[in-house]
Amino acid sequence: MTTATTTFPPIERPTATRALQAAAAAWFVVTALGQSLFVLYILAFYGRAVLLGQPESINKVLPRGYVPGDTPGNVMLGLHLFLAAVIIGGGLLQLVPQLRTMAPRLHRWNGRVYASLAVVASLAGLLMMVTRGAVGGPLMHAGMALDALLVVAFALMAVRTARARRFDSHRRWALRLFMAVSAVWFFRVGLMAWLLLNGGPVGFDPVSFRGPFLDVLAFAQYLLPLAVLELYLRAQASRNALACNAMTGVLALATLVTAAGILGAAMGMWLPRL
Repeated sequence: MTTATTTFPPIERPTATRALQAAAAAWFVVTALGQSLFVLYILAFYGRAVLLGQPESINKVLPRGYVPGDTPGNVMLGLHLFLAAVIIGGGLLQLVPQLRTMAPRLHRWNGRVYASLAVVASLAGLLMMVTRGAVGGPLMHAGMALDALLVVAFALMAVRTARARRFDSHRRWALRLFMAVSAVWFFRVGLMAWLLLNGGPVGFDPVSFRGPFLDVLAFAQYLLPLAVLELYLRAQASRNALACNAMTGVLALATLVTAAGILGAAMGMWLPRL
């Protein structure tokens, strides 16, 4: 007597869902390349200024960055810049799926370090803005302050949900944290994409670094990526073909704009100073 066995074909993911995942992966690859270049720029430009004993040279990029005689403030600035490079690199590692699968312990510890340093760097940046001032007007400062507060809130939620082993929720909060932490990078990419689109500064004064465009960008640098992320998460969860296809188009456009901004920032700001 033989027993018939029934085999079922493997479940295939819908085409729309696969396209959405491919679009998200393409955006991440472009972003990872751009952020890696930004880290290289931070380490090369600011590190060289310190090693050569010429810390005042950073004021060409950061007005009021180095203040002679203000040792605590200068140390805090150096810590902020160094942490920025470490945080960006750590954030990219956290989003690599293979790391979570093949090295879960490393993923957990890197996540703890990433969240902790992100909070420290954000609060240090906020303190420097209050004590030393910053370029731009009040709205621009308000935008940067709100971003710092969001980083703290998202980091706390990411850690809290991880400890509670609510991993789906943890993933969403971790992605929100990545977007908020990346605001300083999004600002530069968005600014250079705007300059390329308009062929020069429009909507702001490049000397005083004030104007309506910069006021908007101060908030859009993280609110816009967060909005795109929320739409992506909803489309991914719904598995609705129309929603997935629409989001795939949005991510494709975001990838093109991001690539253009990276190219402009690399040619106009980063590579000339390496």
